[in-house]
Amino acid sequence: MDIHEIIFVPLILFMIFVAPIWVIMHYRSKNKIGQGLSDQELSQLNELAQRAEKMADRIKTLEAILDAESPKWRTQHD
Repeated sequence: MDIHEIIFVPLILFMIFVAPIWVIMHYRSKNKIGQGLSDQELSQLNELAQRAEKMADRIKTLEAILDAESPKWRTQHD
C-alpha cells in the first residue's frame, strides 16, 4: 500500500460525507444568527423589560417613602 492510497481514501470519504454536512450546518447557523431573535426570545425580552420597569417604579416609590420618613438615609453608612 502506498502512502497516497492511505490518505486518498479517507480524504474522499471526508469530502463526500462530512464536508457537505459541515458546510450546510455552518451556513444554517449563520442564517439563524442573521435572522435575529425568535418569537419566543422576543416575548421573553419584552416580559423582562416590563418586569424591569415595574421594579424601577417600585424602587422610586420606596425611595420616596424613605425620603419622607428619613431624609438623611442616603448619606448614612454602616
